[in-house]
Amino acid sequence: MSAEATIEAYYDALRAGEPLAPFFAADALAKFGIGERLVGYDDIAEGLREQTQTTEEWTVESHDLRVTEEGDFAWFVDDVRMAWTGESERHDHRTRWSGALRREEDWEFVGMHVSVPEEP
Repeated sequence: MSAEATIEAYYDALRAGEPLAPFFAADALAKFGIGERLVGYDDIAEGLREQTQTTEEWTVESHDLRVTEEGDFAWFVDDVRMAWTGESERHDHRTRWSGALRREEDWEFVGMHVSVPEEP
């Protein structure tokens, strides 16, 4: 599987409410989300578990995924519309994603950043 296919599989797992921690390397550095800062694999895994348990009805629409692979390393950027329901409230954001992956047996995220751009 390519790095790009791994990113797309992550989006699919997010939509389906499946576990997301297995996409991250055991020595992953950080995952920054819209309202979270998760540092180290244990923090990332716990944050993603909580997210999966407290949210539903995910929409993830990739609009400009760009991936570069060089050897066993890859990095990516994307513009993603994300929407979900959490605590009886619907959220809908246009987001920017960037991150890095490393290939051991499979591609795994070693870092990820998701943010909401400021409106002009």
